[in-house]
Amino acid sequence: ATCGHGCKYGECIGPNKCKCFPGFTGKTCNQDLNECGLKPRPCEHRCMNTHGSYKCYCLNGYMLMPDGTCASSRTCAMVNCQYGCEEVKGQVQCLCPSGGLQLGPNGRTCIDIDECSTGRAVCSYNRRCVNTFGSFYCKCQLGYELQYTSGHYNCVDVNECVTNTHRCNLHAECLNTQGSFQCKCKQGYRGSGFDCA
Repeated sequence: ATCGHGCKYGECIGPNKCKCFPGFTGKTCNQDLNECGLKPRPCEHRCMNTHGSYKCYCLNGYMLMPDGTCASSRTCAMVNCQYGCEEVKGQVQCLCPSGGLQLGPNGRTCIDIDECSTGRAVCSYNRRCVNTFGSFYCKCQLGYELQYTSGHYNCVDVNECVTNTHRCNLHAECLNTQGSFQCKCKQGYRGSGFDCA
């Protein structure tokens, strides 16, 4: 079985036919499945879609049970948590619906963890980290674009000279470099390559 466009989050099971891993969808399994939009809904109260998965949380005054349902809790209502709570050995703890969020100093509201600046996020070569609320993703560095080559996705250098996205002067030559480009004035002209006289 070969899949010409590849299966980003899945496996190839027939000619150009992908079987997606749970939480992903699309012809090449490159799209995150929004489980919160499924029928029946996976969560009783509130649902937060995450990359490849989802998290359930309850309205204030309710407690999240292991099966995703919400049980009424007087103690939870008293604590006034932003995203519901759980009781552990008689102690009430507020919850955050994602590993990329942490409880704030008040112990009730959730604040974002910037995985990009804390070094928790590891992006592969030629990729930069972009922080989001509760998570992060890896994006190609400037001057590179995502392409599917030899069985997987890679960040490949954009040839600005070929794509005509350079800003070289009319009387200059464009020279492609890794992630960028250079401009050199043609013979008989002088200047930076962006300006030639």
